[in-house]
Amino acid sequence: MNGQIIYLGKYNSPESRELYDRKIAEWLAAGRRLVSDDPITINELAAEFITYAESYYVKDGEQTTEVNSFRQVVRTLCRLYGDESVSEFGPLALKACRQQWIDNGLTRQSINKQQGRLVRIFKWGVAEELVPESVWTALRAVEGLRKGRTNVPEMKEVPPVDLKDVQAVLPFLSPVVAAMIRLQLLTGMRPGEVCKLRPCDVDRSGKVWEYRIGGHKTEHHGRKRVAYIGPDAQVVLTPFLLRPSDAPCFSAAESREWHREQAHAARTTPESCGNRRGRKYGRAKPAKQRRLPRPFFTSSSYGKAIADACKKAWPVPKDISHDSVAVKAWHDSHRWAPNQLRHTRGTEIRSKFGLEAAQVILGHAKADVTQIYAEADRQKAIDVTFQIG
Repeated sequence: MNGQIIYLGKYNSPESRELYDRKIAEWLAAGRRLVSDDPITINELAAEFITYAESYYVKDGEQTTEVNSFRQVVRTLCRLYGDESVSEFGPLALKACRQQWIDNGLTRQSINKQQGRLVRIFKWGVAEELVPESVWTALRAVEGLRKGRTNVPEMKEVPPVDLKDVQAVLPFLSPVVAAMIRLQLLTGMRPGEVCKLRPCDVDRSGKVWEYRIGGHKTEHHGRKRVAYIGPDAQVVLTPFLLRPSDAPCFSAAESREWHREQAHAARTTPESCGNRRGRKYGRAKPAKQRRLPRPFFTSSSYGKAIADACKKAWPVPKDISHDSVAVKAWHDSHRWAPNQLRHTRGTEIRSKFGLEAAQVILGHAKADVTQIYAEADRQKAIDVTFQIG
């Protein structure tokens, strides 16, 4: 097996057949790899884990962002200790990796998450018999960075966005993105939940519509997520339900086309001069690297659309336009993100209806809630949503 000879005992004996079956089962369980008593290197462990992570951290057929987060951990781990044996990696080595993240300017919360991922790699290695259990146990003894007991910067809290700031950017957005913002503000959905909304996902049988969300961030914990769509939000959403039931309600391609129409209407150069609309995409030999807009938005493209509108709503003053640092600071202070709309809605609901109502509307219920409490939460969410629109 894998170039090694394994003796199973007396030929054709029941014991040899039993040992043969066991060795084959272990070999298959280890990914067609022969488990050796000799410790492997950090590089080998990292390569094995990334292969596992690429197939494990998958949602809706695509790898999640957790895979890239583990790759960042692996880069630090292999750069410092790649050639070392896994059995020699201990708490001091973990702290050295952590110091690298501190030097790179990561926040305390991000560093603690990276530390947890590093320990997770060794835990997986123990389960695969690649790492001695004592190594993982020792790494668990290293506590994360505590608030107030370190000079590492804290993650900035995401504040609610002022409704005046929302109104300021709407004129610079396509009707598609403007509707997404209004819907998110009325329902408290997460940005990703708005992006993947389809007509078939919405139950329109009641006075308050129910959007049952699959593939949400806590689905693997057994939690169910339902977003409730009240009367005002229904008015916003209805025009976008007139499409195939399995198609995304909000199309990035439609948004892009709207901006192209606006630019065409505003052009001052005659069409006989310069580039004509559609010429680039109708050429006989299309560009190899041409990127066409997707039929749906992602959380990143949705956020970028808002960020671009913020730049148009609050242009950089001329007196600082020559200073790149000042320009960046200006953009940072005059920009808001989609997730802030969720915070705005949650703050409003909590002030009017209490913390429990906010938790229900925003989908923060615990996984071990009984069916009786779940039904009570559903009714509370419907009542609140009907009142707030």
